Amino acid sequence: MLDFKSFVGLLVIVYLVGMLVIRSRKPRLPVWSIMAFSMFMVLATGLVPVDDMGSMISIDVILFLIGMFSIVAILDYSGVLDSIAAWFIVRFGTRYSILLALSFIYGVLSAYTVNDALTLMGVPIAISISRAIGIDIKIILLLTAFSITIGSVMTPVGNPQNMLISSLSGMPSPFILFLKKLTIPTLINLIVTPIVLIKIYKIKNKKTGLGFVPGELIKDKKEAILGTTCFVMTIALFILNDVLETYGFPHISRRGFIPFIIASIAYMFSKHPRKILQKVSWGTIVFFIAMFITMEGIWRSGILNPVLAFILSTKVEGLSGILRITTTSLLFSQFLSNVPFTKLFISYMKSLGYTGTDTDAWITLAMATTIAGNLTILGAASNIIMLEVVEERRGKSITFTEFMKIGTLITLVNICIYLPFILLIN
Repeated sequence: MLDFKSFVGLLVIVYLVGMLVIRSRKPRLPVWSIMAFSMFMVLATGLVPVDDMGSMISIDVILFLIGMFSIVAILDYSGVLDSIAAWFIVRFGTRYSILLALSFIYGVLSAYTVNDALTLMGVPIAISISRAIGIDIKIILLLTAFSITIGSVMTPVGNPQNMLISSLSGMPSPFILFLKKLTIPTLINLIVTPIVLIKIYKIKNKKTGLGFVPGELIKDKKEAILGTTCFVMTIALFILNDVLETYGFPHISRRGFIPFIIASIAYMFSKHPRKILQKVSWGTIVFFIAMFITMEGIWRSGILNPVLAFILSTKVEGLSGILRITTTSLLFSQFLSNVPFTKLFISYMKSLGYTGTDTDAWITLAMATTIAGNLTILGAASNIIMLEVVEERRGKSITFTEFMKIGTLITLVNICIYLPFILLIN
């Protein structure tokens, strides 16, 4: 029989999933409002003491999002994002080639630019492309979400959960190990995924074209230079900071401060700082604040402990261990979201006896917690960012059931491609 805490935890999970399904009929209900009420539930029932809220919210992530939203807003306002979309259409002349190129380029970029950051820039581009080539915006958005998630698998800097695993697991030379095990299957998945979507939606191949050059879409050259410079500087500093950390030099441990500081400088030089600030997706910021508190409450409730103990109660090596870690990651990431789950599960695995030498286990955890984002909307924070951006811009949405229907197949294909490489490459 469930105790009070477990009952509340179950109630919160049922509420979240149920409201996301109901949202299929009322897509105008923001995801952040659903998550905000779930936060109220865990606070009102005492799962999380109000005084503990501050320690659960990652200021690093919040500042990262505000900074990146601001920089991308400048790129969008100046016309840079529309220009990039036009370049895609001019450079790749058919629907099939555009979809394949979009998947491949987004995937490779997300491996080195952090998937959440690329989502902020990629979604507006995808929206413009869908309009120009006459493909349903939902198809392009699904491809964008899937490819950004897949691409971020193959490096320790591709997403926050990979960063956590590379720094907390104790595995040696994580960058090399990630590339060695995950590069080939990632590239294969980036090619296979758009082909699967083409087959599912029966997309016909047609030639595309524009009557102007991409540069003509730039509306404000000064703002375009400012936004591009800030974006390039941010990515360069992310990479430089990781290099400094790798070799033991002074570095910024809270990486979210990097884009936030650069954005604060950008506001000083922008001609329209108030308009840029208005374009920041504050709903997404609210979602993340509420998510940190809600997920901590669900974990503290203990409702997931019996399932966790059933799937992985002791250290298990070989194929069985990899399958158990994969299953646990795919399942729990849907209830806790992949970043909070990864942080908690690393400690759990260590308590079972996993060490830095169990590289296959840690690589599997990185792969599975990331690919979990392709299963449902709740599986990855980047999915929520995508949803907020497209709903604010176009008033359209992808429902929970629509995403899961296609995402289940894509996730199965992705996992079937990844696991043999993890097992066979030494």
